[in-house]
Amino acid sequence: MSGVDVGDTAPPIRRRAHDGRVVDTRAAIGAHPVVVYFYPRDATPVCTRQACGFRDRLDAFAALDAEVIGVSADDDASHRAFAARHGLDFALVADTDGALSRAFDVGRALGVLANRVTFVIDRDGVVRLRYQAQLAAARHVDRAMATLQSLSGRA
Repeated sequence: MSGVDVGDTAPPIRRRAHDGRVVDTRAAIGAHPVVVYFYPRDATPVCTRQACGFRDRLDAFAALDAEVIGVSADDDASHRAFAARHGLDFALVADTDGALSRAFDVGRALGVLANRVTFVIDRDGVVRLRYQAQLAAARHVDRAMATLQSLSGRA
């Protein structure tokens, strides 16, 4: 596996989310873990299942003091519509310039479609999970939860 992997310091994210809040993963260091998941496109079937999976377990992520952040190349207007349609109460970050995808070395499936990759970043800013599976939307949520439970000693 190349790029950002388990044990590496996570690249920082400092961007405004679809709802206007500032997402700053450097500010989270020492405060709480962060789940950052990269997905191909808003409103596509697998991406919608993945986002709704995180939404449906958001209380469980919050109980582990974790912040969830979704990232795709879609713009803020697309993210706002996607979040409103599906009741997504976590930050969606536009990566229209591809800088975040490059920083995390997410890559592209078959050279065209953005990869689906989930990262769990601990309180020290260290990557504890890098999980990539293009079609297994639910597994991303499950793997992130299991990693956070392990970090908290609740596994």
